[in-house]
Amino acid sequence: MKFDLDNIRSQFPILTREVNGHPLIYLDNAASSQKPKVVLEAIQNYYSKFNANVHRGIHTISQEATEMMENSRKKVRAFINAKHDYEVLFTKGTTEGINLVAMSIAHLIKENDEILITEIEHHSNIVPWQILSQKTGAKLKYIPLKQDGTLAIEDLDDLITEKTKLIAINQVSNALGVINPIESIIEKAKKVGAWTLIDAAQSSPHLSIDVQKLDCDFLVFSGHKMYAPTGVGILYGKEKVLNQLSPFHGGGEMIEEVWMEKSTYAGLPFKFEAGTPNIEANIVLGDAIDFINSIGIDQIQKHEDELLNYTHQKLSELDEVIIYAENAKRAGAISFNLNIDGVHPSDVGMILDKKGIAVRTGHHCAQPIMRKLGIKGTVRASFAVFNTKEEIDRMIDGIKLAIKMLA
Repeated sequence: MKFDLDNIRSQFPILTREVNGHPLIYLDNAASSQKPKVVLEAIQNYYSKFNANVHRGIHTISQEATEMMENSRKKVRAFINAKHDYEVLFTKGTTEGINLVAMSIAHLIKENDEILITEIEHHSNIVPWQILSQKTGAKLKYIPLKQDGTLAIEDLDDLITEKTKLIAINQVSNALGVINPIESIIEKAKKVGAWTLIDAAQSSPHLSIDVQKLDCDFLVFSGHKMYAPTGVGILYGKEKVLNQLSPFHGGGEMIEEVWMEKSTYAGLPFKFEAGTPNIEANIVLGDAIDFINSIGIDQIQKHEDELLNYTHQKLSELDEVIIYAENAKRAGAISFNLNIDGVHPSDVGMILDKKGIAVRTGHHCAQPIMRKLGIKGTVRASFAVFNTKEEIDRMIDGIKLAIKMLA
């Protein structure tokens, strides 16, 4: 299918609005992406015609809503190539998915066991493991980040030991856009029998994912970064691994039988989906996947890579700009700063906002990265399928204005 950028842009109503008297240029997709018409219409369609609780009612609307949600689960299974539908668990997002795993494996973790993460993680893939380590006495270790924005993979053989029980790593850094070598890490983990969890929050909108090919044990991502609503995410887990985990939440839906003295639990996936789910968002995640598939993830990646390369080229032409992870392979985002004394990333962000350009500034929930690089934060431009080179040119003009004003 021909990649028709004008047609794609026409499907995003928000792109017609103005901000501060200028046409909106939205370059904050790593925080949350905008929504196409098919997603917005699906939200309204659910509440207009199918609003009912799922899995519990025998009436027609409940049965229809249940079928719609389970069809969405099937779409997710196909999107990541999971083996079974019941290996796909609905969550509130990436953060809840990671916390679910961290809390649900606690009974399997002993004192002096080791959990391995990296220095390039989002806080959501650091704090849950800190909590788990504090509760169990396990040792939390990490793969260091190098000044070039890549991981010190050469340290891996020393860091992974027979005591390593789980390795958690993001596939793409939210702060720097760096693509991490998860394949080699998964391969080394298997040699010592360690489980692997892949944070795909920043890769799922940009890269093709095949969990069976990766052979990871867990994979998590959020819907709101891939054109779906907020409040929905996915935890994928291998069947044999999920069956070893304890329930994360207790309540309705996740039970088989309840007595006053004890309860027995439902099978997968419902054992981990207690309570009334975010039905609308769970359903509409499937529509967002349909939207991605209608364009093709490979075409999306090609388009976004062209935008990244173009942005890198234009930023490199500005002597006052520092690009982080400059030579690393990236997806979806690029981080930079102005090399001007006293200038904070937010100064640049505010000037760009006055021109209708939305970027993200700050530490991006990745303070260890910023400490390693010796900075307070960065300006991050992050892309989606609807962005254009003309928008990047306008951002570059805005950066030149910021240089003129702040130098």
